[in-house]
Amino acid sequence: MIRHIVLWKLADTAEGNDKWENARIIKQRLEALVGVIPGLEEAIVGLNFNGGEYDAALDSRFVNKEALDAYATHPAHVAVKTFVHAVALGRQSIDFFEE
Repeated sequence: MIRHIVLWKLADTAEGNDKWENARIIKQRLEALVGVIPGLEEAIVGLNFNGGEYDAALDSRFVNKEALDAYATHPAHVAVKTFVHAVALGRQSIDFFEE
């Protein structure tokens, strides 16, 4: 298994929404990719309620590295990524093998 974790700092306002509405949109769209993208077994998006540098986080699980690589260019993911890029100011990520 592969874990793919992403953190985002969101703009206060973007795409006509405040950051929390955009975070909810990101959550809904990314979690909906489970069952659509082969090899994506789990996607959980959480909204940071205690301050700090990042506003939202994705914790996702893939069956293998090939599935993660395919996810990066899958049209359904690219559509979500386009929205995220429009509302995010910063991003950090980490991928690791889960035993």
